[in-house]
Amino acid sequence: MTLLEPYNLPFAAALVLVAALFVIQLFGFLDIDLDLDADADGDAAIGAGPLGGLLTLLGLGRVPLTIWLVVFLLVFAAVGVSGQQLAHGLTGAPLDRWLAAALAGAGALPLAALIARPLGMILPQDETTAVDIGTLVGRRGVITDGTARSGSPARARVRDLHGQDHYVMVEPHEADSHLLAGDEVLLVRREGNQFYATALAERRLSPQ
Repeated sequence: MTLLEPYNLPFAAALVLVAALFVIQLFGFLDIDLDLDADADGDAAIGAGPLGGLLTLLGLGRVPLTIWLVVFLLVFAAVGVSGQQLAHGLTGAPLDRWLAAALAGAGALPLAALIARPLGMILPQDETTAVDIGTLVGRRGVITDGTARSGSPARARVRDLHGQDHYVMVEPHEADSHLLAGDEVLLVRREGNQFYATALAERRLSPQ
């Protein structure tokens, strides 16, 4: 029995798709913009409710959609080919390829979920910490260099709710004020990519 036999066609196709996904990722590593939003769309589709619970149970949401799909396809191909070999050994003939594909798919789903759960704990979770820059308004920061004056911004380091540092350009909220390097500030508003801040000492805010 070989992978290229007609009764193994669904499993060969799954491995070809895995290879295609690797090629797509290779182009991504070479900084060629293919405008692939599959991970973002797939992760965003998982929400609350019975369907969201089912998808989470299957491992979706624990790893990026592309990674889950690769795991599923590899398990699907392995289960399918093994099942055809078993059927051939027991009966002398393989199963119909579409029946074998249906059985392999049913078996691959829980196995892919078992693999995705621990995999999700060791993979980087960059996409889960991405935030809209507008959410930095109301956060504390520190002027890192320069002096911020009205019309002359300085750079500030601001930490988002996930603990990730962002560097933004800041001007004083009060036109006649200035902010020095090392000053702790509060971002109070934003216009485009420009933030406006006030020194925390002026607000007399208690520490968080």
